Amino acid sequence: MTLRDDLQAMAEKSWQASREMAVIAGSVKNDALLGMADALLAHKDEILAANARDLEAAEGTDLPYALRKRLELNEEKVAAMARACREVAALPDPVGEVFDMVLRPNGLRVGKMRVPIGVVLTIYESRPNVTCEAAVIALSAGNCIILRGGKEALHSNLAIARVLADAGRSAGLPEGALQILDTTDRDAVGILLGMSEYIDLVVPRGGEGLIRAVVEQATMPVMKHFAGVCHTYVDAAADLTMAETVCYNAKVQYPAVCNAMETMLVHADVAEAFLPAMCRRFVEAGVELRGCERTRALCPGASAATEEDWGTEYNDLILSVKVVGGFEEALDHIARYGTRHSEAIITDDYRTAQRFLACVDAAAVYVNASTRFTDGGQFGLGAEMGISTDKFHARGPCGLRELTTYKWIIYGDGQIRT
Repeated sequence: MTLRDDLQAMAEKSWQASREMAVIAGSVKNDALLGMADALLAHKDEILAANARDLEAAEGTDLPYALRKRLELNEEKVAAMARACREVAALPDPVGEVFDMVLRPNGLRVGKMRVPIGVVLTIYESRPNVTCEAAVIALSAGNCIILRGGKEALHSNLAIARVLADAGRSAGLPEGALQILDTTDRDAVGILLGMSEYIDLVVPRGGEGLIRAVVEQATMPVMKHFAGVCHTYVDAAADLTMAETVCYNAKVQYPAVCNAMETMLVHADVAEAFLPAMCRRFVEAGVELRGCERTRALCPGASAATEEDWGTEYNDLILSVKVVGGFEEALDHIARYGTRHSEAIITDDYRTAQRFLACVDAAAVYVNASTRFTDGGQFGLGAEMGISTDKFHARGPCGLRELTTYKWIIYGDGQIRT
């Protein structure tokens, strides 16, 4: 059989299984997730050994810093995957929910029923824990899932998927509910992206290059975000102690992810009081600063920021800093260079905070908190399929409800249209 034949057989298998998954009892899905949690912990050593093989293979390669950090697993991350399984199992099952039911003048009762999307293909780079997160969210929402991880995490992904699939089958999920590609052939992705007759949605998670390639080739809808150029604006009415703590966390706590701060904007009225100490703290943490002229005057160690810097997602300990003349200039900068992902303001002025919430076009907008919270688990979703910056169907972290759609349902007693 050719690669295309193998992939078509896989896609058909998922499509057939999706009919059963659409009506499977919530208790069966929850038993599967709880079984997966137990299995991950029971097979922890096997998963970490597979991850060690991937880490060893990555040594000496040109794998970027951000991807290398995301590749590494440890006991804590395996425990977090198991915890995510249990948290998702504890959430209300959205499938079958009937809503917006109305009685029409002709006696028809018209409403909507929440249903699974069907077959989801997820394509992701480096982070093997995505194998678990994507699988449990998709399956709990009644979908089938096909996983395609990056070659740099092949052994880790296969080990995790094998554990999850075995536990799912033991609990009663249909064969084909969870499948993973075991090939690193790059042609495989393009072939699957052409199979819209079997695959209903594709979710790419990775660098902008990967996501744009998927968007260009996909014949089915794509749930995505291209980049995470996230800003924190320190307003004139900010509590500067709070601002220092929040900005430090947004950049330093985990810089290799899409919800880390890449640009810090500071109101001119507080720049002199705020920037020198803030910059020293960043430099002590190993952050490279790139700033505007006014920033460099207050932070002599900063290099000059270029036009390219303002629109760059560093995924590293690098930060762009700009002093702005006021609120409107901050909004203009975010509108021009932001990627509609996560934006934050630090202010004690209620009206300014509310204007920021209303005016900023992003999937997640914060007042007095770190952008690092843009995450399905942190938002109470248990886990997430990914983060969407689109405006249609789903936006922000995508959990159970975002992995469903709806159908119209109509009850009658013999009505005909005249």
